Amino acid sequence: MILTLLQVDAQAVIIRESSSISLIGMAFKGGWIMIPLLLLSIIALYIIGERWWTIRQASKQDQNFMNNIRDFIIDGKLSSAKYLCQTQATPTARFVEKGLERIGRPLSDVQAALENVGNVEIAQLEKGLPMLATIAGGAPMIGFLGTVVGMIQSFFNMSQAGSNVDIALLSGGIYTALVTTVAGLTVGIIAYFGYNYLSAKIGQIMHAIERNMMDFMEVLQEKTAKE
Repeated sequence: MILTLLQVDAQAVIIRESSSISLIGMAFKGGWIMIPLLLLSIIALYIIGERWWTIRQASKQDQNFMNNIRDFIIDGKLSSAKYLCQTQATPTARFVEKGLERIGRPLSDVQAALENVGNVEIAQLEKGLPMLATIAGGAPMIGFLGTVVGMIQSFFNMSQAGSNVDIALLSGGIYTALVTTVAGLTVGIIAYFGYNYLSAKIGQIMHAIERNMMDFMEVLQEKTAKE
């Protein structure tokens, strides 16, 4: 009796192991639609990682940077201010350096130059985000395309089988339909959340640039008033 029970349990384990499917095996069930989804997932992860590192580096700034710039400008030490900007690899330092080069010109010209540099810096930070947004919207659509292809395959197999319809004939198409849908939604969700996260971080840097730009212009106005 005990031996019989052990045999039954062993057979149940074998059945469960044979019926399980790995992620790789599931991916192969998705068919050729999984190839573009795989490529899109790689591109999305690369953009998210690369932009995260770039934005992280751009957001680093010495808290006393603008105070030091103000002191240098008021004291007339423009060369020291430029050197300080060159030691800071941040968008704020680059547009301040451009502003220092325009000192002596009308304030309106200085402000226009600062705005141009700020726009260029923001555009550099946003590099790759349009592609990420495209992946966020396009990957689920490709997944749904796989769903349609899988259902067409299932109905085709049914039509060929005639009255001898077997569930095995439908499994291939159903696998393709479900797996590609899950894959497309997964890639789209990752790209969507990555896009929104990076956009929020860029927005914070943009506000910091605008705030520092106003501080810089106030310093120039103060210096002009003293002269």
